[in-house]
Amino acid sequence: MNTVAGIFQTREDAARAIENLRGLGLSDENLSLLSPGTTATQAESDVPTSDTEQPGMGNALGGLVGGAMGAAGGMTLGAAAASLLVPGVGPIMAAGIVGAALFGAGGAAAGMAAGGALEDTIAHGLPHDELFIYEDALRQGRTVVIAQVEDDEQAQAARSALDAAGAESVDAARESWWVGLRDAEDEDYTGQGRDFKTDEPVYRRGFEAALHPQLRGASYEDSSERLRERYSDAYEHDAFRRGYERGQSYQQTLRERYKS
Repeated sequence: MNTVAGIFQTREDAARAIENLRGLGLSDENLSLLSPGTTATQAESDVPTSDTEQPGMGNALGGLVGGAMGAAGGMTLGAAAASLLVPGVGPIMAAGIVGAALFGAGGAAAGMAAGGALEDTIAHGLPHDELFIYEDALRQGRTVVIAQVEDDEQAQAARSALDAAGAESVDAARESWWVGLRDAEDEDYTGQGRDFKTDEPVYRRGFEAALHPQLRGASYEDSSERLRERYSDAYEHDAFRRGYERGQSYQQTLRERYKS
């Protein structure tokens, strides 16, 4: 399975997206939700349920949480819907198999390495490379909806369903995130007498590589084997290494800022 995700300004929009995805025939087993500063109980009560709103809208988030709790085929409650404290992000609610796997027990919470057994037994294609984008959205008070899909046709339908509810795509969020960092990275890199304009693509790949949950907090030397395997076309470039080191510093700064 692969994943399709959308980022929403409000939980109400996320709830609408969930209903849209259900309308495609996706079950709650294939839906996950990440929401900032909340618990599973609060998620159910925070969405309005007045008689004037769209039918089914008020129960969408609560229904997802309830469904997620029993959707994992014998998994424990905590693994299916968990209220977590993620360093560098804050308190979040992760509901559904993918959400719990990314942040919950046995997963990549707080930058800890996700074990291979998790990927083998819960879901192939967990969006580890997108985790830092989800985290950035959560820090901004936004909500993430993730759908597991079987094929390209279902993926396209899911994207359309998310778009119809007002989603920002992960690709768009990734670009916005980098735009917010780019000037500072340009200044630092150029200050070393280097050409940021030329080296930016490789530098950025190194920066983002450092934010992968399996590499956070690991030095370039300690990660060399994994980096060489995953980024064979960029690993030997000095710009990649410098981007990686800056990415590690960025992650550490976020964690320290949260602590303070």
